[in-house]
Amino acid sequence: MRGAARGARGRAGQLWPRPPVPGAGPPPPLLLLLAVLLGGAGAQYSSDLCSWKGSGLTHEAHRKEVEQVYLRCAAGSVEWMYPTGALIVNLRPNTFSPSRGLTVCIKPFSGSSGANVYLERTGELRLLVPDGSGPGGRVQCFSLEQGGLFVEATPQQDISRRTTGFQYELMSGRRGLGHALSAPCRPCSDAEVLLAVCTSDFVVRGSIQDVTHVPERQESVIHLRVSRLYRQKSRVFRPAPEGHGHWQGRILTLLECGVRPGHGDFLFTGHMHFGEAQLGCAPRFSDFQRTYRDAEERGLNPCEIGTE
Repeated sequence: MRGAARGARGRAGQLWPRPPVPGAGPPPPLLLLLAVLLGGAGAQYSSDLCSWKGSGLTHEAHRKEVEQVYLRCAAGSVEWMYPTGALIVNLRPNTFSPSRGLTVCIKPFSGSSGANVYLERTGELRLLVPDGSGPGGRVQCFSLEQGGLFVEATPQQDISRRTTGFQYELMSGRRGLGHALSAPCRPCSDAEVLLAVCTSDFVVRGSIQDVTHVPERQESVIHLRVSRLYRQKSRVFRPAPEGHGHWQGRILTLLECGVRPGHGDFLFTGHMHFGEAQLGCAPRFSDFQRTYRDAEERGLNPCEIGTE
């Protein structure tokens, strides 16, 4: 990782707006970023609420500029056509709440190419999404306290067919980190299950019909047959063709969790992430019934839900 950052620092020096002194190496990214942030000549500034779309063709041919992008929203996208120079993407929530404790997740567009996406903090660069990372790029998450996004165009002989883009989401706590990157693939505790029932974007009772593994995305797709729909914020689950009060849908989890089809009913919970349902806690339904009733007897249930 350090080697990648050192390489990135060298490439970032190409964005310096003035020719380097003969015999001297490229300036470190920290100096480049400071020059831009302090109002270096030629920098362009764009702002929007949730999403930004721009073109490198607006840059003058003899300059390699760094453009500031300011986004104030919980979710949106960045789309950079004909990338040249670099972008500094400033993400903040659209509320007065402090940015401390916020998680940022980015998901590259399918076919995104023409630039590298780095996490930048005080001049240190860590590569998040390499140029041309392939179709359906993997979600990358980090704490907003770890730094910001620095997007640098890679040298191209022909930029006419290049577009770099990604979706982003901001969320409180480590939900994005846990669900998108480093979920431990362990059973949830009783307390976690009860909390998930109250706070998840979807809560359903159902069985696993099939599992499709997608190695290139490091994901597994779980196909569900749902017998009871408690809650869903998006139309993840739709009525099954045969009807009879059943639904069907699919949710995602990490490939490393090794999910396989099995018998019996489970309580599936989770959150929507970039328009897709991500698995959270999923105890066997009989275990959930026991946990819920025990907590109910002690008056510890954070919310009510039917268990029959």
